[in-house]
Amino acid sequence: MSKKRMLAIIVLSATLAATGARADVTHTSLDATNRSVAAQGDADEAVIRRLLEQFRTIKIPLSQAAAIAEHLHDGSKTADVSFEISGPAIYRVRTVGNERLWENVIDANTGRVTEKEVSSSLKELDRENLGKIIALKSVEQELSDAVRIAEQAAAGSAFAGGLVKQDDKLNFVVVIASGDRLKEVTLEPTKVARRGSAHH
Repeated sequence: MSKKRMLAIIVLSATLAATGARADVTHTSLDATNRSVAAQGDADEAVIRRLLEQFRTIKIPLSQAAAIAEHLHDGSKTADVSFEISGPAIYRVRTVGNERLWENVIDANTGRVTEKEVSSSLKELDRENLGKIIALKSVEQELSDAVRIAEQAAAGSAFAGGLVKQDDKLNFVVVIASGDRLKEVTLEPTKVARRGSAHH
């Protein structure tokens, strides 16, 4: 979920030594110094409130929706997942495996697949998305690991998450619903050791 620059950022850093991943928790609130975007900020705050109200009523957590999508294709991994309420509350989950990318819509209350699956070859992806998918294979952690860590770090429930490239660095970004706020948790995953370079 993209955030407007009008939102003020307070960063709380925590080191997660057990996983080798570094987490940054970002709290969002209206930037009082930016008066020219106050009206847009109010609209964004209203959208966030509405999303959070719906999110609190659902029965299926994000991690379960990702697992449901992964079970549709043996050996697939979740690339990204997001909560949406354009109609009924759903999760949109993209999984990857066997040189293919699948997008499934999972009902956030029943866990059922509600729309026809969209499937594409990795060769059909644009350069940016293909880069993210290739990068997913180069890290030790999976999105499910990042979600679990982020939920603990931000004391809430995962709302959306995925692998993103920021300033030439690869990170998992997980948005957490905590109380009446959304918190963005950035985790820097450890890369898979190359053959011959691992120490035992």
